[in-house]
Amino acid sequence: MLATIKKSSGFSLIELMIVIAIFSITLTFGVSSYRAWVQNTQIRNAAESIQNGIQRTRAEAVKRNAKVAFVLGANSSWEINVVNGGDVVESRSGSEGSKNVTVTETPAGATTITLSSLGSVVANADASATLTQVDLDSSVLDPADSRDLRVTIGLGGIVRMCDPNLAAGSNPSAC
Repeated sequence: MLATIKKSSGFSLIELMIVIAIFSITLTFGVSSYRAWVQNTQIRNAAESIQNGIQRTRAEAVKRNAKVAFVLGANSSWEINVVNGGDVVESRSGSEGSKNVTVTETPAGATTITLSSLGSVVANADASATLTQVDLDSSVLDPADSRDLRVTIGLGGIVRMCDPNLAAGSNPSAC
């Protein structure tokens, strides 16, 4: 009688180790890219929130036929207030999808912009400097991986979000 050779099924230990090594290398590259993507998404969330808040302030000023102020707080939080009534129209917490975002105001220290009943920029009630630009960056990413964004406010109350790192004229998203 002939001895039958039983064929084994499954993976050998060497094959399994090769698969684990390839998976580990792929995961290492993927995690850093994913981290950068998440941080850049948080920058975009903060920039869009500030842009939308200022646009909402302008709409409220026209709707109420009164001066309405947009006040930028810490960590990209903000609040919309009616100037001569103190009513808070809307507010946003900085922890809502924009952690680790650094906000820089221009002029330095300016946090308020007041819009008239016509939607244009007017002097702040407390005579503080009027906010004209907000730069957003990641506080945890390498500057080469971070996609900085800028929100600018024109005298007519027009708000624009742009990328300060793109060459002007080469892209409509450039500042």
